Amino acid sequence: MEDIHQVQLPLPFPLRIVNAYLMRDDDGWTIIDAGLNYPPGRAAWREAFNRYGVDPASIRRIVLTHAHPDHYGMAGWLQSLSGASVALSAGEAAFARAQWHSDSRAHEITATFFGAHGMPRDLMATVTEDIVNLRLMTHPTPVVLTHLPAGEPLTIGRRVFVPVATPGHSDDHLVFYCAEERLLICGDAVLIKITPNVGLWGWTHGNPLAQFLASLDRLAELDVALALPGHGPPITRFHERLEELRIHHAERLAAMERAVGAGATAYDVCTAVFPLQELTSHQMRFAMAETLAHLEYLATQGRIEQIEHDGGQYSWRRCTC
Repeated sequence: MEDIHQVQLPLPFPLRIVNAYLMRDDDGWTIIDAGLNYPPGRAAWREAFNRYGVDPASIRRIVLTHAHPDHYGMAGWLQSLSGASVALSAGEAAFARAQWHSDSRAHEITATFFGAHGMPRDLMATVTEDIVNLRLMTHPTPVVLTHLPAGEPLTIGRRVFVPVATPGHSDDHLVFYCAEERLLICGDAVLIKITPNVGLWGWTHGNPLAQFLASLDRLAELDVALALPGHGPPITRFHERLEELRIHHAERLAAMERAVGAGATAYDVCTAVFPLQELTSHQMRFAMAETLAHLEYLATQGRIEQIEHDGGQYSWRRCTC
């Protein structure tokens, strides 16, 4: 696309790459998503600036689809180079403050939540350590934030994008749609080679899988010829991919329901559905959150029910009501 450059930024976990987008913006530049702040990521940005002739002082703004660390982590570092503002939805700004600032206790909330659903203590300790280490790769955090409301046009150079709310992968995720070019910058709302993680965490609002499926319905209303995602290659068969994601989650829900059987903890279900021996602790955290999101969805459909035990522990069983 004219005036849009994809910048592939390395990640220190199996996902390997996050895509950011460097977009010419009149006499300057706008960046969409920032990457994770560690030395290879910073080196990749410097290489991109050299390749495309970008003076960091000409970066006008940094726009984020959401505040997960692989998209948010270098926003503060880029801001320190450029003086640019950082723009994201109000909900994602609140999430970033709660998760990534130095005084955050989110790692403790996560460990307690997963422990209540059956995760062993040794794995809980590893998960806590992983989150603390990730937090360090989001510093410095941005000091100037602009809140982007859904539906309010965002002009970048000659293109006009409309932010569209797509909760599910994160609570207040935004995508950016340019109707004139049938172009969508979609963050992690839709991916082509993998499915976006949809997780229930200790702080998640509502029913994330229901929100994700509703977001797919909302995206299906858009006329999209090309979608530029946060991971993997560009998507040219957008509506087919939406249907594939729906089918995937229907199959995953059925597998989770079978694994619940007469009774199981979320960790039991997780170990039955995911190949744990092949997963890193980073991936295991997301597998557990995704399991809980599917169990919550099944419960709202009346297919299973949650049982509270003494000591604040929980399990699930097929619904007997």
